[in-house]
Amino acid sequence: MSGWISLALIALLAAFGLWCAGVARPLWGFVAAAVLLGASGYALQQHANLTGHSAVAGREPVVIDPASTALRAAMLGQFTGDGAFLVASDALMRSGSRTSGTKVVLLGLNTYPRSLTLWTGAGTALAQHDGEVSPAARFAFDQATRLAPEHPAPPYFRGLAYAETGDFLKARRYWARALALSPREAGYRRDIAEQLATLDAMTAE
Repeated sequence: MSGWISLALIALLAAFGLWCAGVARPLWGFVAAAVLLGASGYALQQHANLTGHSAVAGREPVVIDPASTALRAAMLGQFTGDGAFLVASDALMRSGSRTSGTKVVLLGLNTYPRSLTLWTGAGTALAQHDGEVSPAARFAFDQATRLAPEHPAPPYFRGLAYAETGDFLKARRYWARALALSPREAGYRRDIAEQLATLDAMTAE
């Protein structure tokens, strides 16, 4: 069965399920957005006319720390239009589809070119894809910083990317910057401070 036909059937089944469950019509927009996002990701594969088959991961899955995801939501918000692309990217990364996970974020930037959330997410995705904080990842983090120079998210996630590649000295520099930029009343400030203290303890040993 063609992938597009399968996608259309999924959309119809979702609509039928919502109708049977008595879900209010204004909420149907969220489901439609999810289906459209899935269709966009499917189109990125550039094989829309092939028959369906089980997906096979090309590389090792990326471990997405739930604590980091929660911290990202606290810093940048959640249930937003641009944030939906990061949710899709996380799912693809977990499955080992690093290229597709990166493309989804870049696709989102076509729609939201000035999104702090997506430029920060692009830096993370590119670092995960390349296995290092590559020039492309650095460019994305730089762009996020230019958009919001006083926001703690770009330096925090840049530091996280360095920490995940073992460059703890650079990670500390960016985490210290993120802590300095975090509002004192922000709940995530304590999380950053604890991670920075843990990093200092590790490097001291």
